[in-house]
Amino acid sequence: MFPENSVGVVVPRKMHCNEPLVLRSGAVLPGFELVFETYGTLNAARSNAVLVCHALSGSHHVAGRYADDPDNLGWWDNLVGPGKPLDTGKFFVVGVNNLGGCYGSTGPLSMNPETGRVYGADFPLVTVEDWVAAQARLADRLGIETWAAVIGGSLGGMQALEWSLQFPERIRHAMVIASAPKLSAQNIAFNEVARQAILSDPDFHDGYYADHGVVPVNGLRLARMVGHITYLSDSQMAEKFGRQLRHGEHKFSYDVDFEIESYLRYQGNKFAGFFDANTYLMTTKALDYFDPAYDYDGNLAAALARAKARFFVASFSTDWRFAPSRSREIVFALLDNRLRVVYAEIDCDAGHDSFLLDDRHYHAVLRAYLENIAV
Repeated sequence: MFPENSVGVVVPRKMHCNEPLVLRSGAVLPGFELVFETYGTLNAARSNAVLVCHALSGSHHVAGRYADDPDNLGWWDNLVGPGKPLDTGKFFVVGVNNLGGCYGSTGPLSMNPETGRVYGADFPLVTVEDWVAAQARLADRLGIETWAAVIGGSLGGMQALEWSLQFPERIRHAMVIASAPKLSAQNIAFNEVARQAILSDPDFHDGYYADHGVVPVNGLRLARMVGHITYLSDSQMAEKFGRQLRHGEHKFSYDVDFEIESYLRYQGNKFAGFFDANTYLMTTKALDYFDPAYDYDGNLAAALARAKARFFVASFSTDWRFAPSRSREIVFALLDNRLRVVYAEIDCDAGHDSFLLDDRHYHAVLRAYLENIAV
């Protein structure tokens, strides 16, 4: 049995696109596949569709469970469903695994039609702009001319922002949560340390580890551990772990002494068991490259002048990876263009991961905004 507000059992779908996709790097994909899921019903006017964009390790599985894997709950299930803030009684919600992902969409784990072997390192670098271009192909296939809203947190928020710039006529509301207009030097530095952990793993084999029947597990573990530190706030770490000892005493070794060490190792091992190393490298580079103001001499207001959507921007008080000041940069640039924007700065002690949680204040402002979107 499922709760009344659950979307229940869901089934992934796949779209195959035969038309070539020219990437921002200049490389060309001759065709590609995207895995996606939908929740709710598309109305007759096709005006109630909402696209959910995922962050670094997210996927198309946004809500619900699988019949053959009931423990696999969608990563934003607390937000999406009947009566939830993103109400599937009102909206037709679409979740998609981005191009280059490792959950079934065409990516480094896919077969390269030109060589007959797994792409591996031969898969071209894709960017936020490329993801949005591919998502637009999916919208075309579903018969959706205009999204009622595009919503995402972190890297997903960057995609929502890019939708408003690349396809300003095809999005009515852009919901940018716990995000930034571009990465800071510190954020790029964290990404580079994580990449070097993977690139220096002896099992990486220049990205062709699939040919050797191995996975750069140690590199992935370290990359995730570094990343996870940036997702949590200092106060949350202190509250959950503090300086608690794993065994009640110092072991005077390099094995686990503190509970926080145990937690990070657990998260690293878990991540290395399902995520692809080449996808991780590519996705962190997409984060690094995203900068709408790049072609406008760094002027974000000039870059956002193309937008026509209404905006919802939210940040969290303890998010130091994408601090509230970064969200306010987006808000001020939108206001400079006299665009409509609602901004919420939410007091939550969970750091960057706050956007994934069922925080009542956070969900209340999301619900209020979404209820006022006309379909």
